[in-house]
Amino acid sequence: MAINFLYPEYEVIRDDDRCTACRVCERQCANGAHEFVSDTGKLFCDDAKCVTCHRCVSLCPVRALKISRSGNVYKHSANWSGKIIDEIYKQAGSGGVLLSSMGNPEDYPVYFDKMLVNASQVTNPSIDPLREPMETKVFLGAKQQEIERDAAGRLVNNLPLQLPLSMPMMFSAMSYGSISYNAHESLARAAEELGILYNTGEGGLHKDLYGYGSNTIVQVASGRFGIHPEYLNSGAAIEIKMGQGAKPGIGGHLPGTKIIGDIAVTRMIPEGSDAISPAPHHDIYSIEDLRQLVYSLKEATNYQKPVIVKIAAVHNVTAIASGIARSGADIIALDGFRGGTGAAPTRIRDHVGIPIELALASVDQRLRDEGIRDNVSIIAGGGIRSSADIVKAIALGADCVYIATAALLALGCHLCRSCHAGKCNWGIATQAPELVKRLDPDIGYKRLVNLMTAWKHEIKEMMGGMGINSIEALKGNRLMLRGIGLNEKELAILGIKHAGE
Repeated sequence: MAINFLYPEYEVIRDDDRCTACRVCERQCANGAHEFVSDTGKLFCDDAKCVTCHRCVSLCPVRALKISRSGNVYKHSANWSGKIIDEIYKQAGSGGVLLSSMGNPEDYPVYFDKMLVNASQVTNPSIDPLREPMETKVFLGAKQQEIERDAAGRLVNNLPLQLPLSMPMMFSAMSYGSISYNAHESLARAAEELGILYNTGEGGLHKDLYGYGSNTIVQVASGRFGIHPEYLNSGAAIEIKMGQGAKPGIGGHLPGTKIIGDIAVTRMIPEGSDAISPAPHHDIYSIEDLRQLVYSLKEATNYQKPVIVKIAAVHNVTAIASGIARSGADIIALDGFRGGTGAAPTRIRDHVGIPIELALASVDQRLRDEGIRDNVSIIAGGGIRSSADIVKAIALGADCVYIATAALLALGCHLCRSCHAGKCNWGIATQAPELVKRLDPDIGYKRLVNLMTAWKHEIKEMMGGMGINSIEALKGNRLMLRGIGLNEKELAILGIKHAGE
């Protein structure tokens, strides 16, 4: 028998004095980590099967369980860390590409945490959002640079199509198949109640969710799964996915084991077949080709749907964004390298792309320098964790932000990073019926509404403290930001001054 070189990274610690052997942990673990031993009348745990989802910890009625790092170590080496050694052992045993879920966990700088927000004092007094008007509504879409008036001097509404949002945040693309139907329903219902939008991702739209169309962004990816005229016309906007932050430059892959039932019907592919999205769109090799698809989609929807182009944050993102702003697209979505996903090659997730903060500031400045910033709105995503991140992203130039991982956390995700296994114990990243039912949409959507409502209140308070009463006044207002612990080059790219200046 081959030697297993891998020691479990985490271990489940059971307090036998508290444990009543009720076997809740055994029934709730989809990974089979817990097992009841009838001879002893006690529960045993195979730590190697534990993915640290905390389902057993949360549901244990007597709080007899907790999960800790195992503490097993290799001989110290500054070059060969335990993580690298474990990865080599895995690949030597399997011969396969390492897959990982959720966002980049590496210790790169988080620039949101190195920026501070200004506050008003005497000469520019603060605003009390409880007693004075505070506008959080935003409109996404191209804007006219000049105001028109009719013969009577009245304003002429010459705006192209706009997407109205009650607050500057939306739920990002997560496909039906990568997440469960119950998770999709929760997002759709929350978006409707909040007056914002959610994104179908590249898996089409389940027939039962067409009723939420006015709060839906439908996505067109390279695999063209689930795309037909009714789908395109069902949403409020169309997003062309060129890339995503978690895996720039490569395509998508949903295993055939997840292509079952309504997922196969929605994606319009046979059950059990892998849904593979090619790395490039095979009809797009230039901005001119992209422009052709933009206008093809506008033609297909009678010019009634704004078109978003989503790209990953990479080193030449400013030049790409400049081309997109001239392609006829109405909105650019920038996705930073901390963006989550159901499955990505570990090496791509951890080493490709750049932070959303740097990409956003660079793109906003490039479009302003070229005089085309009003051609498009900008959505920023990939690592938005709080209302403070949202305020800072808008000050760096975003019109609004995409939220994904934070939304899944609100639904119960514990960031165990095993989405690709399809055994999500919280009913989110799974299609197993017995697991899907663990996520109740009636509860899930309310938790999403609560989170977004709380963030909206905090955004109002932060803007009030800055003496700003609208998102529009905050957008691109980098004077409201100061850096701390950043070098001159970083400050220059972000377009902000150091704290104390």
